[in-house]
Amino acid sequence: MATSLLAFASLLLLVVLSNPDLATSVRIAGSCHASGYLPGKSGNCNRENYSDCCEDGKKYPQYRCSPPVTVETPATMTLNSFAKGGDGGGPSECDNKYHPDDEKVVALSTGWFDGMTRCLKNIRINANGNSVLAKVVDECDSVNGCDKDHDFQPPCANNIVDASPAVWKALGIPKMVGEYSITWSDA
Repeated sequence: MATSLLAFASLLLLVVLSNPDLATSVRIAGSCHASGYLPGKSGNCNRENYSDCCEDGKKYPQYRCSPPVTVETPATMTLNSFAKGGDGGGPSECDNKYHPDDEKVVALSTGWFDGMTRCLKNIRINANGNSVLAKVVDECDSVNGCDKDHDFQPPCANNIVDASPAVWKALGIPKMVGEYSITWSDA
């Protein structure tokens, strides 16, 4: 049995090492490490909702994965306007629409967005002693950024739930905080 497990582990390692895309996104023991670095390029960045803006020449980590999803997945909630002209940039990826600030919607980091598999589904967010359901409408891109399509904002970290002002209000968290530690799960 031990020989079979060793052979399987060796084969798995060989497959991962021979495939660069897989090697950069594989999760080992719940870890998720940067898959590369994006050189920063500044531009016309909307600073609404305390957005970070790219700086020329700065290197920003890119992630193709996110930490594993559990019944209480730890994350950092950030504030985002999904409305037309808001700091979210273009229309949402899931439905190609803008969403008003009073709608409970979120964008998830690339790994959690999981190739659109969570699109238009609700997640449950817990914070500040409160809980709220919010609909996934967009990806918080953890690979690309620092361009017009991403409002000249850097790639998201791998653990972001980017939430509309309505989500923040429902959780009783002041918008001026900008970032807040939460847990979330699939609803």
